[in-house]
Amino acid sequence: MSWAAWAEDQLAEIRRVDRWRSLVPFDAEGPVGTLRGRHVIAFASNDYLGLSQHPRVRRAACAAIETFGTGSTASRLVVGTRSLHAELEAALATWKHSERALVFPTGFAANLGVLSVLGGPDVTIFSDQLNHASIIDGCRLARATTRIYRHLDLDDLETQLREAPGRRIVVSDSVFSMDGDVAPLAQLAGLCARYDALLILDEAHAVLGPEPPLSECELLRVGTLSKTLGSLGGWVAGSRALIELFINRSRSFIFTTGLSPADAAAGLAALSILTSAEGDALRAHLRTLIDELDNAHPSPIVPVVLGEDRAALQATHELLERGLYIPAIRPPTVPRGTARLRIALSAAHTMPMVQQLRSALQSLSVPRVVV
Repeated sequence: MSWAAWAEDQLAEIRRVDRWRSLVPFDAEGPVGTLRGRHVIAFASNDYLGLSQHPRVRRAACAAIETFGTGSTASRLVVGTRSLHAELEAALATWKHSERALVFPTGFAANLGVLSVLGGPDVTIFSDQLNHASIIDGCRLARATTRIYRHLDLDDLETQLREAPGRRIVVSDSVFSMDGDVAPLAQLAGLCARYDALLILDEAHAVLGPEPPLSECELLRVGTLSKTLGSLGGWVAGSRALIELFINRSRSFIFTTGLSPADAAAGLAALSILTSAEGDALRAHLRTLIDELDNAHPSPIVPVVLGEDRAALQATHELLERGLYIPAIRPPTVPRGTARLRIALSAAHTMPMVQQLRSALQSLSVPRVVV
């Protein structure tokens, strides 16, 4: 069988189980745009504060292109580092109360780089069952023993920590990307202190927190510029020694072109907004929108679990007919039987938009599933 014929067989199976995916151009400014000729409001973006559209962020990106060009032209250790990178890394370190920070081209690359450097035959990594794919792949590259603990089950984690020899790492999302629930960071830090484990937190979705305790245990913080900060790129913040080790050993940092000047400048401008009174106001507005849709939910990621893949696709279709776009999320992104709508709210949404969404959800013909 040729490779093309094999691929056709694989594609036929994907279609058969209702998991076909395709790229759909969405030409938008913020959450409002055009999808296949239809005017829609999207509730699927990770641009949680709407900073990708902020005038200051746009101007910063344009100015960086005028000064430095469109690309950094090389890996960071060759001639791919600009003053913008150093400014951004210093600002990220200050924001995260860390000695140093390092910027990667993506958040995925940051997790791969961190875990592959820190792992080894004498290391055991303890990973939450619902951690992001980048953490899962980073664990695979780490050449360490990886143990999966039940989602947010600290008793299970402690049992496994107690039994493991050698050096230990606990890695967890801070806010989980498909359910929008949060990790108990104080308790995680306490366990890490008790068992002398390094705690690695992926804070990609933590626009509203939670904040980890800073002095309880050794802590490494990983995140992205592409969500709360509306740009592109990943970062890691921690001790000087660990950051310098990543510079010297992280393959996903060393062997790739540095972050573009426009992305670095946009991230730096967005961070200055985030840490200002304007940023406080944007987060407060986002919190109000979340409460309107699902009171007291801890994050802007609000899942509507519908069960079977076909049910989620039907819900997406019904919402699209009402001018609302939320793509169906299906396995393997989520566990089998938990296909869903993953609603992502943004400060760029208005209250009437969210009220329209709430009304539309109440009218869906597909029942929700209790999980």
